[in-house]
Amino acid sequence: MNIREYTEKMEMRNLMSWACKSAKAHRQNEETQDDLRTAFQRDRDRIVHSQAFRALKHKTQVYLSPGDHYRTRLTHSMEVSQISRTIGRALRLNEDMIEAAALGHDLGHTPFGHAGERAINKYTGHFTHNEQGIRVVTYYGRQGRGLNLTEEVKDAILCHTGAKLPDTLEGAIVRRCDRICYLCSDFDDGIRVGLVGPDKLPGIVAMRLGTEPSQILDILVHNIVECSSGKDEIILDPYYDEAVEEFRDFMFAYVYECPALEKEHRKAEHVILSLLDLFEKQPALLPETVQLNFARFGKMVSIVDYVAGLTDLSAVKLFNRHFVPMVHD
Repeated sequence: MNIREYTEKMEMRNLMSWACKSAKAHRQNEETQDDLRTAFQRDRDRIVHSQAFRALKHKTQVYLSPGDHYRTRLTHSMEVSQISRTIGRALRLNEDMIEAAALGHDLGHTPFGHAGERAINKYTGHFTHNEQGIRVVTYYGRQGRGLNLTEEVKDAILCHTGAKLPDTLEGAIVRRCDRICYLCSDFDDGIRVGLVGPDKLPGIVAMRLGTEPSQILDILVHNIVECSSGKDEIILDPYYDEAVEEFRDFMFAYVYECPALEKEHRKAEHVILSLLDLFEKQPALLPETVQLNFARFGKMVSIVDYVAGLTDLSAVKLFNRHFVPMVHD
């Protein structure tokens, strides 16, 4: 019995009957199994070593060019992974699958966060970062073979947002933790930047969840574990769920759609829309590797894949190169 087989045996013995088991995972293109790692551990490793994951370091969470002490898409993904794993371990679910899904859930995000996503959606008529994440892991990486992740992890990535719910409890944890994590971390960063403060929180939020980001997280994580323990579903008490919805409405009003950020977000949308229009009209300006994808995916899809994969800085550099005149001393 090798190490992978031993790990799979321990999963069957120790995890809940409704947990997602590594031995039962499947891929679109089946592969020879690894002696050391389970299928979900391999998914995690492929995600962490991918170019798309590295790019998250330089992609906006909420605040454009915020400095060293604010969240990026990378730190957000790591926080979601940590919180999700804590819940998954407490509920005796598959922690490896949770980690892979959490680290990979935002691989399809654009530069400039949701401002970039809105811009591409305006230009193409339909674009969502969760669907783009599936394109990224299916077609990019490993010399064009894609990451070939398990169907279970792909489902969790696709369904971490949107109308369709995940097929697994592990995916349900990631979906739930993504929301509570971004609300708390964006609130924390909002305090740092001076947009919000604990004194501005709605009374229902302050009373039921507290006023400190770490306190809010702690209450919600404990409640999910307490309500979901021994059950084949992920539950948050309606008492707290109502407060989370109020918290979300508050964050949209005071942070996500506040005038101070919207001005910068409109600039970001302009950058993305300009690049899309430029490359559609002059595709020869694109890198050769992107042009080679035209035959495989079509011109517009290849352009969207390229622009969506840019970091904030690389998008601004491209915009400056093509639209801002060079001024010499």
